[in-house]
Amino acid sequence: MNYIDPHIHMVSRTTDDYVRMALAGCVCITEPAFWNAFDRGSADGFRDYFLQLTQYEPKRAAKYNIEYYSWICINPKEGDDPVFAREVIAIIPEFLEAQCVVGVGEIGLNKNTKNELVILEEQIALAAEYNQLILVHTPHLEDKLKGTRLIMDAIKANGGIDPDRVLIDHAEEHTVSEILDRGCWAGLTIYPNTKCTPQRAADIIEIYGPDRIWINSAADWGPSDPLSVPKLRFEMQQRGHSAELIERVTYRNPIEFLSQSEKFLHGTERYDCIEI
Repeated sequence: MNYIDPHIHMVSRTTDDYVRMALAGCVCITEPAFWNAFDRGSADGFRDYFLQLTQYEPKRAAKYNIEYYSWICINPKEGDDPVFAREVIAIIPEFLEAQCVVGVGEIGLNKNTKNELVILEEQIALAAEYNQLILVHTPHLEDKLKGTRLIMDAIKANGGIDPDRVLIDHAEEHTVSEILDRGCWAGLTIYPNTKCTPQRAADIIEIYGPDRIWINSAADWGPSDPLSVPKLRFEMQQRGHSAELIERVTYRNPIEFLSQSEKFLHGTERYDCIEI
């Protein structure tokens, strides 16, 4: 059974991980820009990172027959310095032209600070101006519910964003219902300690159903697992769920959301990322 991991940070993973994912049935991934374990010292550092996301990493994935798409932004952690963040935001539009870029993300909040919120609002405005999909990072643990509400309020306040074009990621039991009620998509992240387990994610799907939900690993440089999506599939199989339902949340739903971007070509044709 094919699957898509719609949120994974392959710049932090090894080639062996691509091999394991391909053997497990992964046919497509999307990689959001994120905090790569250290604060970058200049906008040029981000330019190099964005080039990695739009030129190098797609070619690495293609060697294993995995289609690759990316998202561009300044992450909320480094966005807490507005002067620096605006220097990065200024170079984002040129990268939105790359054929493998499907939207702005992962924007959001880290510690729910005022500066983070200001930069979040500015990147929401950027996504509206360029008609981009939005992928949202929600805070960890005790900051999650408040941060999720602040993010959704900021999206609503913009007025130019269709919530059906917004994926609120790292949803958990206490946030998923509000995300879905607001008309956004909810991402369930299978990740040790700070996010969901396969068992908890399966419980959430059983409670809320499969509509507007996708599953991802968010595997990165920390303790994480690039095979988290197959492990969720296995958990659902063990519970007796149908192959159709499992395929829906791990393959069909990501296609449905991502196909709102004209650049998402999975199942239709391959592409070569443009030079920037």
